[in-house]
Amino acid sequence: MTKAISTEERHSENVGFLQARWRSHPTAGTSVGLQSKLYAAGSKKLDSRPRHAVDAARARSIAAGIASAAGHSGRSLKHVGKADKPRKMQERDPQMHQRRDTARYLTNSTAKYTVNGTGIPDVDFDIGESYAGLMPISKAANESSQLYFWFFPSENPEASDEILIWLNGGPGCSSLEGLLQENGPFLWQYGTYKPVPNPYSWVELTNVVWIEQPTMVAEQFLGFWKNFMDTFALQGRKVFITGESFAGYYVPYIADAMLNKNDTTYFNVEATMIYDPSTSSDQIQEQIPAVQFIDYWSGLHPFNDTYNAFLHNMSDSCGYTSYLEKYLTFPPPGPFPVELPGTDENGRTTDDCDVFDAILYEIFWLNPCWDIYQVATTCPQLWDVLGFPGSQTYLPEGATIYFNRTDVQKAINAPLGNWDECSDGVLTTDNSPPSGLSVLPGVIERSKRTVIGHGALDMVLISNGTLLMIQNMTWNGAQGFTQKPSDPFLVPYHDDISPSTLAGSGVLGTTHTERGLTWVSIDLSGHMVPQYAPSASYRHLEFLLGRIDSLSSNASFTAMPFQQPDATFGNETAQPTKRGRGAELEF
Repeated sequence: MTKAISTEERHSENVGFLQARWRSHPTAGTSVGLQSKLYAAGSKKLDSRPRHAVDAARARSIAAGIASAAGHSGRSLKHVGKADKPRKMQERDPQMHQRRDTARYLTNSTAKYTVNGTGIPDVDFDIGESYAGLMPISKAANESSQLYFWFFPSENPEASDEILIWLNGGPGCSSLEGLLQENGPFLWQYGTYKPVPNPYSWVELTNVVWIEQPTMVAEQFLGFWKNFMDTFALQGRKVFITGESFAGYYVPYIADAMLNKNDTTYFNVEATMIYDPSTSSDQIQEQIPAVQFIDYWSGLHPFNDTYNAFLHNMSDSCGYTSYLEKYLTFPPPGPFPVELPGTDENGRTTDDCDVFDAILYEIFWLNPCWDIYQVATTCPQLWDVLGFPGSQTYLPEGATIYFNRTDVQKAINAPLGNWDECSDGVLTTDNSPPSGLSVLPGVIERSKRTVIGHGALDMVLISNGTLLMIQNMTWNGAQGFTQKPSDPFLVPYHDDISPSTLAGSGVLGTTHTERGLTWVSIDLSGHMVPQYAPSASYRHLEFLLGRIDSLSSNASFTAMPFQQPDATFGNETAQPTKRGRGAELEF
């Protein structure tokens, strides 16, 4: 006879199961090639950083599984369109800017960083002009600390006075993941056969440099940045700083340091954007909104009635439910209390109130492939050329990690050695307070626009937790948003229907702007928005750059003109009138 297992016993037994998953990543202190060579020494401590930066990121802070419903070969087609017929889809070349025959940025100073656009292993097309390598963080003759970068100039004529920085998070995760699987000019995403051109590459809009993890001190990053600007003669350009996850620390702190310089020759910060950012405490961004998140996505977390009651009782008794009801309001009721519910005298979550981990301990029994970075993920687990397709590392037998290959490292001027997407033991001695409690308000006030975007399917950092942070933040003379976000976030209809780069259109979320800060939630995205919702992030970038006035704009993509329907958008979307440069759209 099978022994009945109580809720409490199941909770306890699952601790080991979960820890085995989280801790499958290489341990701290191991050499990780690019990552281990890119950090400068530092001595700050981060006792209060979010747990995902310590535990979840121990496995990987920039990873997620793909929700592959759109690719199911056995899917019913009866709800596809008005005539109950599938769309006619055909492969086409992605619409990209015409490449120049000459390298515009090739000089004596940049020659050593040149990357052969036709010589990238396994990439069977020209990725265009680019430059990569290690650059010192100062001009000192004996400087040994360097940062790795990969710079792609844009052919877009509107980008002539712009430069954009992209940073992945972790801390300790490589920005090369962002380049290869999010917003770079070529993509090699989970479960796919080979790299493909990315029609939603941010390089289609502006000049982009992907930079490996910043050094311990923002001032040191500024030394690298000054060297970079001098090397490529970019002085005076508008600087846009973007990133995701733990870049919720990096981006605001770097922007603040740049703005403090009052030097528009090198540090002319125009705007910033952070996706699913770490900007507050564990309690605010994980624990307090956790059960509400599970309720919203109940179909993806089908706990039995007993366990659901257990979770709700924990949320209620620890004060999370009442805290949300009181403080996630628009406008906010006033300053939030310093002491948060569910914490001890040191501000740490008590065991009895750790509802976030209680959810994690149980969900893997129901869905072994559940992915904290994109909770709609189900089995099978897809392979990832970077070795981390979900909540745990996975590389099938015979496969190799792309950036760990010597031929790849040589092709992109990278140090030769072992490479891992995320490194453990990074920034463990830093004690900088979360940006939402420190520098972020000042960055908003001193720049033209700030965008905070959040994927609705992300549980590493929960959307309503980030909204709580905003409601507790004071900038430009007032606290929080005075109105609940309700404007439709509209992604233009487009004619990219290539099966390898499919991306959505229509109303894909909610947005709101007040006093220089724009919030946007993305309904079908997980933690890495440019990866899960490439057309949405492309639209966000157009707004950040000032190419459009609003994320509710009905205008077409600026670099991909396409006739838009003349209709009112809200919870329902109007169908496009044409697709494929004049071809009729068939349903």
